[in-house]
Amino acid sequence: MGQPESREAQQPQLPPGQRLQRGWPVTHYGPVPRFRPDRWEFRVFGATAEEGKHTWTHDEFTALPYTTVVADLHCVTKFSMLDAEWGGVLARTVAEAAPPAGHVTHVMVWAEYGFSSNLRLSDFLDERTVFATHKDGELLTAEHGFPLRLIVPHLYAWKGPKWVRGIEYMTADRRGFWEERGYHNVGDPWREQRYSYQEEPGDGPGL
Repeated sequence: MGQPESREAQQPQLPPGQRLQRGWPVTHYGPVPRFRPDRWEFRVFGATAEEGKHTWTHDEFTALPYTTVVADLHCVTKFSMLDAEWGGVLARTVAEAAPPAGHVTHVMVWAEYGFSSNLRLSDFLDERTVFATHKDGELLTAEHGFPLRLIVPHLYAWKGPKWVRGIEYMTADRRGFWEERGYHNVGDPWREQRYSYQEEPGDGPGL
């Protein structure tokens, strides 16, 4: 008979400094926006391949191909939620429908109230980055980002804003909302990149 797994082997692997979370706490800055489907649109602008703006209504966006991704969510406040099923539209799908220009290096994700978060283009185009409308088969609640939030599983959760309204293709990096307020420009939880003082050359604008 085989030997039972050690207690360490049975424990889920977490990034350094994180703790396993049962349930899903609500964390965000500012009020929960009211969803008005007749006024909602998703925009792709900036350095697009066709030098123009692309827009989708809510009905048009949710008609894009639907994909599910099983992935973790790591919050910089030190909780991790494992193996959630996120359903929605892959970031790659959006980029294929509204491609960036060849010299684009970064993306700014824009959300309600002017909130923003910057990503390297490679992070945005990762195969598991998804504009989520559902979690575990159910529509997101307003407190958790309905109608649309970005999930970037390999980065801290602030890199995936709630209530997303569009993306801007950029040819140079610039900091988003939390990045301007002292959070790390990259935000890799496995390297525990929480704060801007930890940044090394190449991690952020001007470095």
